[in-house]
Amino acid sequence: MPPPSAFKYMNKLQGQRVLVLGGSSGIGFAVAEAAVEHGAKVIISSSQEARVQKAIEKLQKHAQATQNSSVNIRGKACDVSNATTVESNLIELLDFSTAEGKLDHVVYTAGNGISIPILANTNLDEIYSASIVRQHAPTLLAKHLPKYVAQSTNSSFTLTSGGYARRPGPNWSVIAGIGAAVEGLTRGFAVDIKPIRVNAVRLGIIPTEFFDHIPAEQRQIFIEASTKDNIMGKLGKPEEVAEAYLYSLKDTFTTGTVITTNGGQLIGRSDE
Repeated sequence: MPPPSAFKYMNKLQGQRVLVLGGSSGIGFAVAEAAVEHGAKVIISSSQEARVQKAIEKLQKHAQATQNSSVNIRGKACDVSNATTVESNLIELLDFSTAEGKLDHVVYTAGNGISIPILANTNLDEIYSASIVRQHAPTLLAKHLPKYVAQSTNSSFTLTSGGYARRPGPNWSVIAGIGAAVEGLTRGFAVDIKPIRVNAVRLGIIPTEFFDHIPAEQRQIFIEASTKDNIMGKLGKPEEVAEAYLYSLKDTFTTGTVITTNGGQLIGRSDE
């Protein structure tokens, strides 16, 4: 077995500091778990401290199981859904995360359970409620990152969009607009906070805990329709799409890019 210094690819994240917002569950947790496997120092956040601590325990067990028990894993609650406190909460999180040094990577997977705003019935409050966590909070985060992230093309900020931004279904106009805004912000951030690289991952339908917010009967209909709506005829798993985020962290020549992982959702089924 060659010494660690001989590896060109497997140790790219070794010892680097990775902050994952939304890292206590679902896709964010999978990204944090993958970063732990790669030997990174991982900080996670979500809106509830209890969930953060539970996730840290799971990550520590995973670190031990993968012989990375020396990896430093920390976390702090950060509510990004409250317009009054979101910016101060983000600054507190960044201060906490950089107590031992500047960050190398920030991944934003935070989301919240919302009802899909129907265009014919929506209002400004509902639109804003749907967009604050997914669009406005990461904008405020980008504003402050240059102070807290190492100024290098090795550093990165990765956001999250969805296939609905390119191929919305009926009544998805508002959500499609938010996703498209995230992709536009990605390109703008890549210019404004360089040399930090900025990319987005455009996801297909990935069942996570957020599916629990959908009423059971509607949830089953949605799952069946989404399963039929791509070439692979299945829904994705967090541990599958986490690879797209790792790519964003590791490829130091990619910025302003939207990375897509969706089972062929944008093409649709070819057997219909």
